[in-house]
Amino acid sequence: MVQGRELSRADIDQISGLIRSHPDWTRRRLSIELCELWDWCSPAGHTKDMSCRNLLLKLYRQGLIELPAPTRRPPQMNGRVERFFQLDETPLDCQLSDLGPLSLVTVHDDVERRRLFQHLLRNHHYLGHGQHVGENIGYLVVDGSDRPLGCLLFGAPAWTVSSRDRFIGWTAEQRRGNLLHVTGNTRFLILPWVRVKCLASHLLGLTLRRLNRDWSSRYGHEVQLVETFVDRSRFIGTCYRAANWRFLGQTTGRSRQDRDHRIQVPRKDVYVYVLKRRFREVLCR
Repeated sequence: MVQGRELSRADIDQISGLIRSHPDWTRRRLSIELCELWDWCSPAGHTKDMSCRNLLLKLYRQGLIELPAPTRRPPQMNGRVERFFQLDETPLDCQLSDLGPLSLVTVHDDVERRRLFQHLLRNHHYLGHGQHVGENIGYLVVDGSDRPLGCLLFGAPAWTVSSRDRFIGWTAEQRRGNLLHVTGNTRFLILPWVRVKCLASHLLGLTLRRLNRDWSSRYGHEVQLVETFVDRSRFIGTCYRAANWRFLGQTTGRSRQDRDHRIQVPRKDVYVYVLKRRFREVLCR
């Protein structure tokens, strides 16, 4: 099972055959052709090119296929973004009502917004920005004067979480088919100079009220459930409880990339938020 796809020996042989037959293809060309052959698309009809490239890279790292050399190096930040953005870091300590109307701005279709979003997470979130493959939506929070206050990112959920899977009640086959209807709040940042009581839970509420509308517009389907994981060595999850998220238990201390039961990570509290009342009918069908 790689990138949510169950691969047979014949699938891997097919990939190797394409590489041998077309030595001039780049990795991107290979992933696009493979998506076409497998009809690997999102519900909105978009080719899942990035997921396919990650699948190929994982197979390569396991020694199962050979890949053409990369044609370009990944971009090096080297401080360029930090020099570009002039941020107002004046301490903001007030009541929520004093902020005035707040805006949630999606960042995917605006290059400058997206760069600012990445910059803020990279420099002020303890996990950084990271690499996010698959369906995801990022929101930049700004006040009435367009001053950034924070960021929220929703993306791929965990493959398996025992407490979440028991709560849903689905089988492994149902999970593989319907995991696209679950998303994870993978990043949540309030900038360190912003100290406003109840702001975090207020932003969670604002975001969840519009998440399905934005998700449907971008990907052609709704999500039924949102999950998140709270590192108790750093946070206690107050804003999620205040925003009516449900606590389900703790993780087992394994990471998403742990295939050999060797990677130990801190245990985290598991919270979920139900977006649709009849979510089990969709997730368990």
